Amino acid sequence: MSITTRAAIARAPHAGWEIAGLQLDEPRAHEVRVKLMAAGLCHSDDHITTGDAPIRLPVVGGHEGAGIVESVGPDVQRVKPGDTIICSYIPACGACRPCSTGHSNMCVKGLNAGTGMFEDGTWRFHEGETDIGGFCTLGTFSQYAVVSEWATVPVREDFQDIPWEVLSLMGCGVPTGWGSSVHAAGVRAGDTVVIFGAGGVGSNAVQGARYAGAQHVVVVDPVEFKREMATTVFGATRAFATAGEAHEFVRETTWGQLADHAIMTPGVVTEEMVNAAVQMTGKGGKVTITAVGHVNERAVHLPAGMLIGYMRQIRGALAGDSNLLYDIPKLLSLYKSGQLKLDELVTRTYTLDQVNQAYQDMNDGKNIRGVIIHEH
Repeated sequence: MSITTRAAIARAPHAGWEIAGLQLDEPRAHEVRVKLMAAGLCHSDDHITTGDAPIRLPVVGGHEGAGIVESVGPDVQRVKPGDTIICSYIPACGACRPCSTGHSNMCVKGLNAGTGMFEDGTWRFHEGETDIGGFCTLGTFSQYAVVSEWATVPVREDFQDIPWEVLSLMGCGVPTGWGSSVHAAGVRAGDTVVIFGAGGVGSNAVQGARYAGAQHVVVVDPVEFKREMATTVFGATRAFATAGEAHEFVRETTWGQLADHAIMTPGVVTEEMVNAAVQMTGKGGKVTITAVGHVNERAVHLPAGMLIGYMRQIRGALAGDSNLLYDIPKLLSLYKSGQLKLDELVTRTYTLDQVNQAYQDMNDGKNIRGVIIHEH
């Protein structure tokens, strides 16, 4: 039997989020219906309303979330009704070529992330006769959602006391940032790392770099609040408002060898940032790009000689190269032991009706991460 749910919908670019009542179908084979308790307000969802995410509209926003399994469709084995779960914005089926070769962050079952359509060509959210998808086939800006069982990460019994707002961020921002340093970049002990952008993802890239043993973790962010949080809470050794200031510091500190890594986690990555990052890395240095840019602008455009002479590398990172089924429990263990700062990521919580204010606060630099707490 279908149910009614309140959700935040993006109908068109530059129109913000609209709260609407939708019909939600029952779960089908390998699907579960989730009562969502919290949803992270990631910058990727903001790209939908700015027109920088080329996806099918209208769409229910939200790809970070945590909640309780209400019901399951046929053949579901990973979870059962009553389980606490984290929604993974990239599924992990365990059987496709990427999953079976250790790259579940590229699972083929994530192919409909931009439409929200399920594998059988149907939809679960409806507004009258209109079929509506959930972003990343999730749609966590809804009180309830139907998701693939492959997009669920069960929360162990010893993690049941972790706040919903913390659990919700584990579906994207935390492992993406952490993994950008630890997995994708491959930061090692003694390295010098420069991180562009210290928001919800960048703050975790800072923590990952420090945990991996980097000697210098340098943050570049124009917002003073984020620079202060990066250095006083998350472990950055220095923070600067501009790339030029950071470059000068890195050059002096490393005696001209420059940085081993530059990791790009700003709200929007630009060509100017990428060029500055490349110039800030030394011989054998690596630039890891996690953030996305404006849809019609090139962010990587530079002379080949800048790469060849110093054997520099530029690479992209999806979900920080993390294996979410494995990495999420590991990161929760680090949080429980006090070695990973996650409570401090949540600057403010919001109701679903405050979603537009929440994104305004993010764009104004007031939040590291905002979280919607769903009312039921």
